[in-house]
Amino acid sequence: MNLKRISDYHKTLAIIELYPCLQGEGARRGHPSFAIRTTGCTHRCYFGEDGGWCDTWYSSIHADKGCFSFKDILKLVEKHPHIKEIMLTGGSPTMHPELLNEISHLAHSHKLFVTLETEGSHFIQTDHPFDLISLSPKLSNASPVLNTLTPKNKTVTESFIKQHHKYRLNYRAMREMMDYHKDYQLKFVCDNHPERLQEILMIIDELGALHDKVYLMPAGSTREEMVKQYPIIMDIALQHGFKFTGRDHIIAYDDKIGV
Repeated sequence: MNLKRISDYHKTLAIIELYPCLQGEGARRGHPSFAIRTTGCTHRCYFGEDGGWCDTWYSSIHADKGCFSFKDILKLVEKHPHIKEIMLTGGSPTMHPELLNEISHLAHSHKLFVTLETEGSHFIQTDHPFDLISLSPKLSNASPVLNTLTPKNKTVTESFIKQHHKYRLNYRAMREMMDYHKDYQLKFVCDNHPERLQEILMIIDELGALHDKVYLMPAGSTREEMVKQYPIIMDIALQHGFKFTGRDHIIAYDDKIGV
């Protein structure tokens, strides 16, 4: 396939977090992993008073600059030989195709399982397909509200909202990701609004996704917000036969970054 790769391992990349952790969501929940968080995002998610802004707004709404190189990734892998998984998250990791392809080669050579977390805005090929694509299509409950204030007190404008919706439901890209890579899961940030279930069912049907690969997840960027939503979303999942995934890193560490 010969896709583009990173030529300079010492160059600073669009990576703002790099650390060992336990995966906190979805099918790989509890697995020791290397977390690699890229910066920059196609979305501007706001989940209202109960859920607040995206819990990693520093990689999306107010995106920090990258501060790690690929050499830093190699050092981390060498330091923790017992960890056999990589979790690519963001932001929107698919904005960085060369980095993703280079990670596919690293994973192939070191026999590492790779989960790519993405909102599904773009299809990305890699020379070695990833093990799990964790798709999180954003529902209407993630839409920013005009004139509200962002985490850094910027006022939400019409252009801000337009940016959020530009790639919000790219069905073609999501289907291509599901077909090309080895496996997938769908994670929806859910609430108890009457229309939410219909949105979820529509997306599942449009993607031709299997019901048993669907997870419902509560919104919230802090432990307090999250705990309030847990019983609500657990009940919805139970009533409609979906899986539930908590967000262990927020329950354990609240809004602490880099865990």
